[in-house]
Amino acid sequence: MNRALNFNAGPAMLPEEVLLEANKNWLNFNGTGMAVMELSHRSNEYEEVHEKAQVLLRELLSIPSSYEVLFLQGGASLQFSMVPMNLLTKESTGNYILTGAWSEKAWEEAKKIGQTFISASSKEQEYKSIPNIINEISEDAAYLHITSNNTIYGTQWHHFPSNEKVPLVADMSSDILSRPISMENFDLIYAGAQKNLGPSGVTVVIIKKELLARSNNSLLPTMLNYNTYAKHNSLYNTPPTLSIYLLKLVLEWAVRQGGLEALENKNKEKANILYDAIDSSSHFYVGHADKKNRSKMNVTFNLDNQELANRFLHQAKEEGFIGLNGHRSIGGCRASIYNAMPLEYVHRLAEFMKKFRNLS
Repeated sequence: MNRALNFNAGPAMLPEEVLLEANKNWLNFNGTGMAVMELSHRSNEYEEVHEKAQVLLRELLSIPSSYEVLFLQGGASLQFSMVPMNLLTKESTGNYILTGAWSEKAWEEAKKIGQTFISASSKEQEYKSIPNIINEISEDAAYLHITSNNTIYGTQWHHFPSNEKVPLVADMSSDILSRPISMENFDLIYAGAQKNLGPSGVTVVIIKKELLARSNNSLLPTMLNYNTYAKHNSLYNTPPTLSIYLLKLVLEWAVRQGGLEALENKNKEKANILYDAIDSSSHFYVGHADKKNRSKMNVTFNLDNQELANRFLHQAKEEGFIGLNGHRSIGGCRASIYNAMPLEYVHRLAEFMKKFRNLS
């Protein structure tokens, strides 16, 4: 069967090796006579999967023992609320840097829970860039929140803000596992899995143990308190077992690729191919993001007019390309090239872009 040329922004394509491995064990996992999603989450067979996923994530991201690794549900969107619910107090303020729609949503949710402050924003520049300067961090800052990669606008943080006095919180849903990071620079990272980590259904939270004391609030609903997951190894209730199993398979695949440095080099190569197709097109294709802030995960671009863009997307679909429509809020085109995207598919898209330009 021919696989789709799947450039969807999320849920995104998974490595074919992972899907084949899951398919092999679909009806009979490790001789149990059951599928993974049929196993008790208290069984030894499932707990081994659970523990292995945590260990692999720690190894790949070099997560120190001073951090907890949690598996939650609700996606990154629930974390927009959980972060301020756990970290904000009446005496403190959540600081936010706005770089796109998802950071705006995180900020909007935090405003419902406590005091917030916008430390920097590129909204006036149509979110084409990452702010060069953080205008201010409030004196009573509980944390500084960023979105590391912006799927809609195609921008990405290449150098993270640093302030040792203020905990740094990052939504890394769309670029976690795509490059090495210095884990010690972050106090809390959260990520929905459905782009680089696995399928939708599981959300990874990596949090410094020091921060857990802030969420030790008896008034918080049990399932919205990070301590609940930390104390029970993310097994307080039934976790998304199938998603965590597939997460484990993706992490094993990442190890076989050579780890984060190898994945980063591959992602740079893929991004360079598409950005070269844009930059060498004599403005036939125009990138949305400023060059210095371009994303290695989501390549966003526009054509001269909507009619031409519609024709491009229609012909691309006829050629087998899926998911190249830009987000409905800004239109245009977008190619999402996460870890699992084969280099061959990117070459084929670049060739199609050149052919379409030459024939238009």
